[in-house]
Amino acid sequence: MNDFDGLRPRTAGLGKKHQDWRTKLRIFVDENIVPDLDAWSEAGTFPDELYKKAAKAGLLGFGFAVELGGWAEDADLYHRIIFAEEFHRHGSGVVFADIATLWIGLPPVVKFGSPQLLESVVRPILAGEKKIAFAVTEPGGGSDVGGLSMTADFDGDNYVVNGVKTLISGATRADWVLTVVRTGSKGLTLLLIDTVSEGMSVEPVKGLSWYSASNGTISFDSVKVPVNNRIGDEGRAFSYLTEQFNIERFSGVAATLAMARTATADTIVWAKDRHTFGKRLIDHQSIRHKLVAMVREIRAAYGYLDQCVYRFENDELPIADLCMLKVHATGVLERVSRDAMHVLGGQAYQGNHRIERIQRESRIFALGGGTEEVLSDLAARQLEF
Repeated sequence: MNDFDGLRPRTAGLGKKHQDWRTKLRIFVDENIVPDLDAWSEAGTFPDELYKKAAKAGLLGFGFAVELGGWAEDADLYHRIIFAEEFHRHGSGVVFADIATLWIGLPPVVKFGSPQLLESVVRPILAGEKKIAFAVTEPGGGSDVGGLSMTADFDGDNYVVNGVKTLISGATRADWVLTVVRTGSKGLTLLLIDTVSEGMSVEPVKGLSWYSASNGTISFDSVKVPVNNRIGDEGRAFSYLTEQFNIERFSGVAATLAMARTATADTIVWAKDRHTFGKRLIDHQSIRHKLVAMVREIRAAYGYLDQCVYRFENDELPIADLCMLKVHATGVLERVSRDAMHVLGGQAYQGNHRIERIQRESRIFALGGGTEEVLSDLAARQLEF
């Protein structure tokens, strides 16, 4: 009841197909990721071969057409949520951050790209042979999409791109980058850019230990991009991005709550085994109350998540609730991981426990996909405050 699976409340939205999907993911993660997870987390990276293994196992193609190498039948939001949960079940996003980027970067290419791009870009990515990154954030822009300044001037045959993107997941290993640029007075436009293009350079972002050494800064110095690599119409990128941001937020919520469940389950086990002042740690009333609060927060957040999934799957767009859910879920992870560290005490600070890793990674989820301030302001506008 108090293990990882037991801490997820039951819901009518999850059926046999979802359980089968979870089983497939869990087997893959346990066999192909867990044995090397500590080493990969320390290095901040993993072998490219894992992409091909994931593709061969049928993990990359859900939601994409069969003719492109995917499987769209019966794929829904819970498939994405379960993927995020299972990849974060062991308390590290070192793999998820890079592999899951394709579900944000690839759909616009599938929807608006030419047949040539479908063959040369989409199919190899779904096969695990090529990789894509999604470049929105700029050094001076952060979460302010409207303030993006990277430019693309049309010269008759190509777009000439100048500017910098930063904090881009999978940047250092990507073969293609779906990039948001400003095309003069027409607004924001999506361009698909080959990373071997002349004038393009990529460097890893150095700083606070996170989980992915492939997180990078991409510089564009008069990079020429063929007009056929424009994705959709000029000036329509913001509307295209809205749907992708929703997907990213659902994945982020699922990841945070999965890590909160892992931290809570590990803490309960520790509290049952650890003895202080002549009795088990869990027999101290203050500790039991702390654990109850952790479980309560997780269950409440899942109730909110399941409500949002139901509404999205039934063609509603409760943007305000999704924004508030993301803020709430990341807050749950931060509070749960903090309390888990507190219960473990000195054990949590010896570098040998995944709760320490979860606590370290928790803050990035409050920033990626929209900060608390940005999402709260968006929710206020949707609620007509």
